Amino acid sequence: MTAPPDDCLARNEWICGEYLSTRREILLDAVLQHLELTAASVLVALVVALPLAVLARRRWAAGPVLAVTTILYTIPSLAMFSLLLPVYGLSASLVVAGLVLYSLTLLVRNILAGLRAVPEEIRQAARGMGYGPVRLLLAVELPLALPAAMAGLRIATVSAVSLLTVGAIVGFGGLGNLIYSGMNTYFKAQVLTASVLCVLIAVAADLLLLGAQRLMTPWTRAARG
Repeated sequence: MTAPPDDCLARNEWICGEYLSTRREILLDAVLQHLELTAASVLVALVVALPLAVLARRRWAAGPVLAVTTILYTIPSLAMFSLLLPVYGLSASLVVAGLVLYSLTLLVRNILAGLRAVPEEIRQAARGMGYGPVRLLLAVELPLALPAAMAGLRIATVSAVSLLTVGAIVGFGGLGNLIYSGMNTYFKAQVLTASVLCVLIAVAADLLLLGAQRLMTPWTRAARG
């Protein structure tokens, strides 16, 4: 009877410290790519979503803007990447573009909800103090819309962390690359480690954004107190 190997990698165990020590650089590269692509996609989506939400405040634009962003969100991820492939090719830009389109629904709806929740008497008071439309938006409406906007940003960020793993089909999936290759070879330690790291990134990003929200909206804590 052959004795079992004394190496957890050779035994192909789910939890294996040897995997962490021997694949440290591979894991670090995957984590960095995951963070970079997630941050890029969410930032671009925020830049695009803000003017769309401001535009959607107009009655004639709300329907089309919300309808288009909602339709984009319903497209399956593989189909989305396939549709974008002729434009971006097999590149990181393909993954970022797909995540941007998915994030728009969450961001536009939450920013719009925050803007609509600003009391009209506050707008009237600001106009009475000589605030023009741009200054009113930047100095009054957007700060008051921050709680709703940040809620959408948190959901969009966590969703991007998760959806980014699908980018492994084009080689730009961050930790998804390790998950997919590990599943193909049934490499248990790699699948579990990459999956746990992906969850940790999502939780850490959500907590960081929650902390940023609390710092930027001190009046909400005062109201609760």
